[in-house]
Amino acid sequence: MTVFQPPAGARDLLPLDVAQKQWIEHHLNAVFARWGYHQIVTSTLERLDMLMAGGAIDPNSVIQLQDPDDGLLGLRPELTASIARAAVTRLTGAAFPQRLYYNTNVFRREPHSRHGRQHEFHQAGVELLGAGGSMADAEILLLLSDCLTALELTGWKVVLGQADLTRSLLGSFPMGLRDRVRAAIAQLDRVALLEMEISEDQRARALALFELRGEPQAVLDKLDRFDLDAGQRQSLAGLAATIETLAASGSGTMLERLVLDLSTIETYDYYTGVVFAIVVETPTGPCVLGKGGRYDDLLGLYHPTGESRPGVGFGLCIEDLQQALQTGDRLPATTCATDWLVAPKTPAARAATHVHARQLRAENPDARVEVALEEIATSADVVSEYARRRRVQHLAWVAADGSVEVEALG
Repeated sequence: MTVFQPPAGARDLLPLDVAQKQWIEHHLNAVFARWGYHQIVTSTLERLDMLMAGGAIDPNSVIQLQDPDDGLLGLRPELTASIARAAVTRLTGAAFPQRLYYNTNVFRREPHSRHGRQHEFHQAGVELLGAGGSMADAEILLLLSDCLTALELTGWKVVLGQADLTRSLLGSFPMGLRDRVRAAIAQLDRVALLEMEISEDQRARALALFELRGEPQAVLDKLDRFDLDAGQRQSLAGLAATIETLAASGSGTMLERLVLDLSTIETYDYYTGVVFAIVVETPTGPCVLGKGGRYDDLLGLYHPTGESRPGVGFGLCIEDLQQALQTGDRLPATTCATDWLVAPKTPAARAATHVHARQLRAENPDARVEVALEEIATSADVVSEYARRRRVQHLAWVAADGSVEVEALG
C-alpha cells in the first residue's frame, strides 16, 4: 500500500503548530503596526531574472520552475528583493519613506540547514524603504528589540557588522585568499589564520581583523587606529552614529545585547551598510533567528531608469523563533478549547441543534461552537467523552421542540 508523504523539503503544520505560529505572528504584527508599518503581500512566484538581477541572490538557493509563457520562474527565497521590485513598479506615486511588513512563506535550497532538507520556511519581517542614515538603521534595530521583547524571548544577541567596510578591509588580500581569511575570522578559527600560507604582513592584518568583535565602543576604538581611506572612514562614521543613536534612544536593551563583529557579511550580496544577525543560545548551541541589513542599491536594479532609493530591514524565521520559545511557558501548549458543544437529544432534534448552534454563534461571536454530528451523537456517554477530549466548556442538549438543557463542564 502506498503511503503518501509531502515532497522532500516540505512539511505539514498541524493545529498546535499553527496555533503557536499564529501566536508569534500576532505579537510581531502588533509591534509592526505600533511602529507605523503596513502589511504587504507579494507574489510567491517571481521571474528568475528578477531574482538574479545584479547577482543579488545565489541561483543555487532558488527552487526553479519552467513556465511555457514566462520562461524560468523561481519561488521567492526571501522577501526583500520581491518588496523592492513591488516598490519601484507599484508604489511609484507613494510618499516615501514606506514602512512595510510581511508574514509569509519562502522557499530556498539549504543543503546544510539546521532544519535538515527543509525548503519551505515561514518568515516575518519589515522593510523601511526610502530612508538612509543612522536614524533609519537605529529604528530597525530598536523595532527588532521591541519584537523580541514582546515575545518575551531571553538570551538573544544582535551581531552587528558593516558590509561595505568589511569588504574594503578584506580588499587588501588577494582575491583567492579573501574568502579563506573571512571564513576563518567568521568561524573564530585563529589557528587557521596562524597556519595559513600568507605573508607576515597579511597575517598581522588578518589577526587584527580577527580582533574586531566584541563590545561596540571597544571595537570602534580599535578600528579608529586602522589606516583607513576616506570611504572606510565614512562607513565607520555611519556605524558609530547608529550605535550612538541607539545609546541615546533610552532603550538600554538593544545596546546591552549588541555585539559588534566586522567579520559579518551576509549571504545576499545586495547589502551595502549595516548588516546583522539575531542569535540566541539553545541547548544544542547558538541559533540564528533572523538577519537583516541595509541595501541602498537594490531598488535601482528594478527601476526602469535605474533610479534607486535606500532601504533597510530584517526578517525573522518563525520556525526558529518557535523552537527557541519552547523552553518557556509563553507559547500555547494546546489548541483552543471548544466553548460550546451542541448535541441533539434524539435524531429528530438534528435540525433544532443547528438552529441553536447558529443562535449561539450570533450571540457570542468570539465563541467556538461545535455541533455533535451523527458519528458522535450515538449516545450520551459518547457525546460526554468527546466533550471531555475536546475540553468543551459547555454542553447544550437540544430537544426536537427546540428546548435546551445546558451542562457546564469547564
